[in-house]
Amino acid sequence: EKTVPIPEKLNEWAPRPPPEFVRDVMGSSAGAGSGEFHVYRHLRRREYQRQDFMDAMAEKQRLDEEFQKKLERNKMIAEEQTAKRRRKRQKLKEKKLQAKKNKLEQKKQEKESDQSQERVSSEDDEEDSKEEEEKEDDAEEPSFVMGR
Repeated sequence: EKTVPIPEKLNEWAPRPPPEFVRDVMGSSAGAGSGEFHVYRHLRRREYQRQDFMDAMAEKQRLDEEFQKKLERNKMIAEEQTAKRRRKRQKLKEKKLQAKKNKLEQKKQEKESDQSQERVSSEDDEEDSKEEEEKEDDAEEPSFVMGR
């Protein structure tokens, strides 16, 4: 029942921005008092830290861009490979389908040829039977035909 506090993501450290207006500009020597040197030293350290931070951020950004380009390139290569394999699978699938169609068509043609042979043979049987009937009819020629 007790709520547990979940810590938020810590923000990345960033240096303070450089001052817009610097008063009492004084170097580490030439008229500076004993306390001014420490002020100068802190300002210089802070500026170097800021520049190092900006350089690190630029390097990080460059690395991120390179990484994104590499990811994009790998993605493109993977897409090409996938497309190539997809085409190969599709081609094989179409080949199998075509073979199946050809087989069915061949069976259909065989059935038709068998049926047509049966028809032809039955027609031949009918013609043979008609010829036999005609021969029988020829045997009984009418008597009134002259030449006999």
